[in-house]
Amino acid sequence: MKNKVVFDLASRIKHLPPYLFASIDQMKQKAIGKGIDLIDLSIGDPDIPTPSRVVNAMKKAVEKPEHHRYPSYEGMFSFREAVAKWYRKRFNVRIDPLTEVLSLIGSKEGIGHIPLAFVNPGDTVLVPSPGYPVYPIGALFAGGENFFMPLRKENDFLPDLDAIPAKVFRKTKLMFINYPNNPTSAVAPLAFFKEIIRIAQKYNIIVCHDASYTEIYYDQKPMSFMQAPGAKDVAIEFHSLSKTYNMTGWRIGFAVGNKEVLAGLGKVKTNLDSGVFQAIQEAAIVALEMGQDTLSGIRKTFQERRDILCNGLTKLGMDLMKPKATFYVWVKVPYRFNSMSFVTHVLDKAGVLGTPGNGFGAAGEGYIRFALTAPAKRIDEAVKRISIIL
Repeated sequence: MKNKVVFDLASRIKHLPPYLFASIDQMKQKAIGKGIDLIDLSIGDPDIPTPSRVVNAMKKAVEKPEHHRYPSYEGMFSFREAVAKWYRKRFNVRIDPLTEVLSLIGSKEGIGHIPLAFVNPGDTVLVPSPGYPVYPIGALFAGGENFFMPLRKENDFLPDLDAIPAKVFRKTKLMFINYPNNPTSAVAPLAFFKEIIRIAQKYNIIVCHDASYTEIYYDQKPMSFMQAPGAKDVAIEFHSLSKTYNMTGWRIGFAVGNKEVLAGLGKVKTNLDSGVFQAIQEAAIVALEMGQDTLSGIRKTFQERRDILCNGLTKLGMDLMKPKATFYVWVKVPYRFNSMSFVTHVLDKAGVLGTPGNGFGAAGEGYIRFALTAPAKRIDEAVKRISIIL
């Protein structure tokens, strides 16, 4: 009898925690397997279809033979030009489409790859906690050491920059920030961005701002980091069409900003991927050139859902901050639960699935995140179910 061959995982994989949303998907499938009428408010995957104009543009573009070959690594110039025009119109920021825009296979890909371009083993990466899990994972893949910046309610879910020792700043290569914020839904003021730039200039730190949610807002338009004076000297900004245009499955995003930093990220990408399918880029151009009518309708849908969930949970005595942006609601769990036990309780007893706050980092313990990615009637039903089991 032959001995069984054992393939040993690399240590960088062995020491990774389970990817949060893969674990959530397992919980979801298990609940469905039990026959539970599941209301899934866990993952930020919009249930609203991609705008028909974008879909129709894709149908035409996919038939063009020139798109059936390898795409350009940095992205079609016409796509990068559309990004630059969008930044000029939306944020009044001038972006050079030739050197200051890079196409991405979704912003997640760029966020995961940027540490490989700049972080050496032992270098520090500043990461928000709670925050998108890819920030620390990308740093670990590059051999970096994460320093977590807690986001607390008493500081409006902004990191306390004064609490970070100078010796940490001196070892730091990258800093990740994300506003409007996932999972807390917080929005950052210009003064905060200015302070980030001051610190980055002093300590030679590359700032990576994840701006994926700037277009999902309700009360006031959020800023781009690029609007802050000096931003392009120290930073790049990641953006995605996924949330804005309900295109999560299309996998297209972009980064803008400092051309040297983008060139470094581009070197990683040319060795690891072959760019974004050009038919998708053509459809994305149509999305970026669309007026506000479609986006206003999308925001109105999310606002209706937000109000149903927030007003309902508030009446039940739950502690939350009504979001000014994003389609997430960050809720304090009742005192007798921790994050995971409350998620399990709500799933088992009410058939409603949220995401445990501690899955986004240690500072998220004690919270649950609900995503507004189900129809208004289902969100109303979720509130009614939760009211019975609290």
